[in-house]
Amino acid sequence: MKAAYTPYTLNFITPGGTSRGVMRTKDTYFIKLWDENNPEIYGIGECALFKGLSAEDDDSYEAKLKELCHNVNIGEATDLSGYSSILFGFETAIQDYSNGGKRICYPSKFTEGKYRIPINGLVWMGKKDEMIARIDEKVAAGFGTIKLKVGAIDFAQELEMIEYVRKRYSEHELVIRLDANGGFTPDNALSRLDSLSKYGIHSIEQPIKAGQWEESAMVCSKSPIPIALDEELIGITNPMMMMELLKCIKPHYIILKPSLMGGFSGSLEWLKMAAQFQIGGWITSALESNIGLNALAQWVTTLEPRMPQGLGTGTVFSNNIISPLTQVDDYLAYDCDAKWQIPDFKWINV
Repeated sequence: MKAAYTPYTLNFITPGGTSRGVMRTKDTYFIKLWDENNPEIYGIGECALFKGLSAEDDDSYEAKLKELCHNVNIGEATDLSGYSSILFGFETAIQDYSNGGKRICYPSKFTEGKYRIPINGLVWMGKKDEMIARIDEKVAAGFGTIKLKVGAIDFAQELEMIEYVRKRYSEHELVIRLDANGGFTPDNALSRLDSLSKYGIHSIEQPIKAGQWEESAMVCSKSPIPIALDEELIGITNPMMMMELLKCIKPHYIILKPSLMGGFSGSLEWLKMAAQFQIGGWITSALESNIGLNALAQWVTTLEPRMPQGLGTGTVFSNNIISPLTQVDDYLAYDCDAKWQIPDFKWINV
């Protein structure tokens, strides 16, 4: 088996605003696996590093990627502990190669075009009028669930926006999820959550910054809106610590991004542990290209999801990889008649 990798920069069509800042580009890496006796058949995965958020965001990242490719080439194993996004890409490439190198990682009714995954629409943070216009666009496109980024602009303006949206669309017409990305503080979180609760909010992700377990536990126990943990889970791969976090904070939901949370294997472990505490959850992308999103969607299908998943991000980039993935109303589908168009990447052989 041979392996190589290549970097790639994704460009946002519209800058993505969150409480952490505004994103205009996102760097990622692809890894390729093949048999040198049959190089036309290869598996490809995405090592979706998320700078500023991934636990492995440091100077050792590309060196670890080189080490992995080198070890594959000489037939040795690599310890990927602490490198969730590389594990995610490697798992994907292995699954793809094992299924004939056709970008089919987990064959199912989804890859046969017979099943569609329910998804939410994502609305980036911005000026109030801009966000309202984007919400109207999502509803017109058929979305019944939207996720709004909050926590950075003036809170009074955010309330006005959400009040407007709720008056325009009832709870039966539109489910509203919020994502604060840690934009609230332990001191103001409960008062803000109380104000938001008037508008029939389904849930809010990560109201306060990660790493404050006692404060998060307090917010979860007193919040009138169900709390979902997201960033709090990043970098925690030890089963004992995973269990301790869930026992301490007691969230209503967990939000899993496999490329940030131990790959598919680590995310499955989170789901199993959460089920022991009757904690629900769903899967979201970490702004992968269609290569990573494709693997995510296929894996999610094996979980038989009932709630809308956060997989509606394939249309945010101007230079995404052309793929069979397509959005139909508020569903993600796989068009069996469409073809993958993988660019002629300059692979780095180690």
